[in-house]
Amino acid sequence: MITPKKLKIGDEIRIIAPARSLALLSDDLIKLAKTNLEKQGFKVTFSKNCREKDAFISSSIKSRIDDLHEAFSDKNVKAILTVIGGFNSNQLLDYINYNLIKKNPKIICGYSDITALTNAITAKSNLITYSGLHFSTWGMKKEFEYNLEYFKKCLMEKKEFEIRPAKTWSDDSWWKDQDNRELEKNYGFIAINKGRTKGKIFGGNLCTFNLLQGTKFMPNISNSILFIEDDDLTSDYFSVSFDRDLQSLIHQSNFKKVKGIVFGRFQKNTDMTLDKLVCIIRNKKELKNIPIIANVDFGHTNPLVTFPIGGVVEMNIGKKIKLKIVKH
Repeated sequence: MITPKKLKIGDEIRIIAPARSLALLSDDLIKLAKTNLEKQGFKVTFSKNCREKDAFISSSIKSRIDDLHEAFSDKNVKAILTVIGGFNSNQLLDYINYNLIKKNPKIICGYSDITALTNAITAKSNLITYSGLHFSTWGMKKEFEYNLEYFKKCLMEKKEFEIRPAKTWSDDSWWKDQDNRELEKNYGFIAINKGRTKGKIFGGNLCTFNLLQGTKFMPNISNSILFIEDDDLTSDYFSVSFDRDLQSLIHQSNFKKVKGIVFGRFQKNTDMTLDKLVCIIRNKKELKNIPIIANVDFGHTNPLVTFPIGGVVEMNIGKKIKLKIVKH
């Protein structure tokens, strides 16, 4: 695997919109997100086409590809952050110059729909990419400390780090009302299957990751530990939708070589409960003998840890749960 250089104070970060446009965000949120990144010592620049807006609040494939290639080609740019998620970043995969990326390795980070982009880049170029904060996430005024801590651990520091549970979490529309946040006590990670293992990380947003199945962009998940989450788009039908999406992943020919699963936290507006999740897992014989934990701080709730796609994680699930990133 190719590990990109870590960020340093003074580095330039380029903002691109491979899914939805920067035009989706309010001017106030854009200004605040830029200011918060600059407070960490970074220079922030925006891609030429990131404000384009079509009927899907996105832009043409050419515009998005041009911005992606320009960001990787520009020697001054040390990291790339995506504006936000969406639905269509997989449109880009056949048009990406993966040799260009391989010759100009650098950090690229985002989550949700960006799962398709980051996993494909890792699969095609052997570059470690990152699931973590969008540019838009940096517009958060409060309850951002955990996000910042793991952004720094993963993207600025070289040493191994342990992922520990946040003390609180939220599933609120923070961008609509920054001052009144609905915080919940976090009860920590949940052990479903005990065991100890080590493997390469793939995954992210499950329904988006599954878009890569059967294509040349699907990573080899042999000897991997899958990080899996999903959003509340299917609402009351979430658990049955999640179940069949997980089953589809299990049907991959090399799933039998998967070494563990880490489930991210589910949103409130789903019908998923711990009992339902356990039922889903217990009904799948392929999951019987691999370590599994749930309620980890990533997905579509806040806060969220930044983790490396193509990096390596160690899991030790016994009386205590230990999750340590050893290559990033």
